[in-house]
Amino acid sequence: MTYKQLLHSQSLMITASSIVFPFYLLLLRNLGDSYSQFGLAYGIFALTAALSHPLIGSWSDRVGEKRLLLLYTFGMAVVMLVIPVLTTITQVYIIQVIMGLLGALQKTAEKIALSRQIDRAHTGKQVGHYHLWTSIWAALAVIATGYIIDFLTIGSLFYITSFMYVAAGVLIWQKPKTIELERHHSL
Repeated sequence: MTYKQLLHSQSLMITASSIVFPFYLLLLRNLGDSYSQFGLAYGIFALTAALSHPLIGSWSDRVGEKRLLLLYTFGMAVVMLVIPVLTTITQVYIIQVIMGLLGALQKTAEKIALSRQIDRAHTGKQVGHYHLWTSIWAALAVIATGYIIDFLTIGSLFYITSFMYVAAGVLIWQKPKTIELERHHSL
């Protein structure tokens, strides 16, 4: 996986999550009876991610970060299709466990992939550049979603982001030579 593949796919993933996150929080609150259920749901996500990091870290040494990122993107695509049809807080808790595992996959694999792509002499500059662009896409997604939600249903946002996760997976899946050839042909 090239640096550009990583940057583009992560930007797309972060954009997708930024689009739905505010509305997912509303869904969590609406399905629960209290703020304590909301807190428990988010806590389940965070604890699942935290407890799975050591296992995922050692697993990544065997399967590679590219496969982990693919599992994350396609897993999140499926989760985004399921979220609009959740009806109980128990279903939310189950999704939170799945999203905690997937989030840990992404976080670990992203850092491994980034560490393999950067020039050690310019690590800070390259990491800063990487986070600049992924953060800009996240901010633009939140702003744009604020405007387009008036024309769409909340459920449709989850379906759109499912497609975005699949697109990010396709970017990761591509062979680096394909991307390099496309760059040369566009010049």
